[in-house]
Amino acid sequence: MIGALLLIAYAVAAAGAAPLLRKGTWAERSPKVGIIVWQSLSVTVIASVVLAGVMLAVPAMPFTMTLADFLRACVTVLQEQYSTPGGAVVTTAGAFTAAAVMARTGYCLFSEFISARKAHRSQSRSLALLGRRDPSGRFLIVEHQTAAAYCLPGRNNEIVLTSAALGALDEDQRTAVIAHEKAHLRARHHIIVAVAEAIHRAFPRVPAFSIAHSEIARLIEMDADDRAARSNARLTVATAMVRLAEAGPAPSAALGAGGTSALARVRRLATPSAPLGTLHAFLAVSAATVMLVLPLAVAVAPAASTAYAQTCPTGFPAST
Repeated sequence: MIGALLLIAYAVAAAGAAPLLRKGTWAERSPKVGIIVWQSLSVTVIASVVLAGVMLAVPAMPFTMTLADFLRACVTVLQEQYSTPGGAVVTTAGAFTAAAVMARTGYCLFSEFISARKAHRSQSRSLALLGRRDPSGRFLIVEHQTAAAYCLPGRNNEIVLTSAALGALDEDQRTAVIAHEKAHLRARHHIIVAVAEAIHRAFPRVPAFSIAHSEIARLIEMDADDRAARSNARLTVATAMVRLAEAGPAPSAALGAGGTSALARVRRLATPSAPLGTLHAFLAVSAATVMLVLPLAVAVAPAASTAYAQTCPTGFPAST
């Protein structure tokens, strides 16, 4: 019971820390580290609630129905370790909570990926009809009066520029935009965004998931900017973002170089801050690792202590 309460308290504390974690420029300085931390925060909150429910449900689980007789003593100790004073009501509530959270999360993840797949197929059909291949073979061109560029993840990993974008960008800027879109594809940012979107959809009233979703969407663009800036001048990347800033959101299932966050990213590219130092980056990644491991450690602690109980056998009896 104590372990379950600790997990619930930890989940509430972790979710409540999201607004504080959002402050400062640490994530902008190292977007890749920021993405890891925000992903870990979302996962640890969900895992803590699920594992708390499982811990409450353990006493009611019918272990002895499927275990051999010589393990009955071990099962008894295990159930005592996870025992709750509330009896059947608490164990039932724990089982229901764990099952509901897992089912809701799984459903939204499945739904998100199915929707993305359908949107990708629709976009691919439209591009097959309306797009034409650039002579260089690097991207597709779509006739449109708005300057925009985006990538469409999938089997072909297409990069798309509108005809207006071709007119707005010079050759160097066009190369920088293509590098930005290739960065999205290579880092599989669409999967990261889909998971964050699914968790947000699953629990829309939890502010932490909403914040994590918006932060991840912002940071993947900054990460793609940084990757593009490795092979292109930062000011060239920034200028290209300015030219594409009027573009709206990318089509469904696509990731765009312009959009509403472009101007903030331009300022970041034009006046770059030093990335997080090795020590600070290590501490951030270590904290993310602890967030992922801690709920599991708390949940299995009673079972681990059971393994050392004298009534729990350490091995199978020798056959005669």
